[in-house]
Amino acid sequence: MKRILIADDEEALQRLYQEEFEEEGYEVILAGNGREVLEKLDDPDRLPDLIIMDIRMPEMNGIDTLRIIKERQPQIPVILCSAYSEFKQDFSVWASDDYVVKSSDLTELKATVKRHLKE
Repeated sequence: MKRILIADDEEALQRLYQEEFEEEGYEVILAGNGREVLEKLDDPDRLPDLIIMDIRMPEMNGIDTLRIIKERQPQIPVILCSAYSEFKQDFSVWASDDYVVKSSDLTELKATVKRHLKE
């Protein structure tokens, strides 16, 4: 079973993503900010196969977290998922493997996850 780490500071979105991706057959790990993401990456037995991460989060934002993830675990694909489409043009997000604008319709996000996990 593929493992997805979802990082978003909005608990309602965390629950929605968790339900949707568990229905798709994935194991889901949740984090509320970048620091939690990095803590979860410290457990080599529970490394995710993919990370979906918001950009605007408290304590440590998604862009700063992305840089550290790519230094520590460059093989893990990171999909940035933000409600703010202007970040798509920001050079600092180009290190991500994909960028999806948040939507209540998760079709694009699910397709992007499948593409990166080659399912």
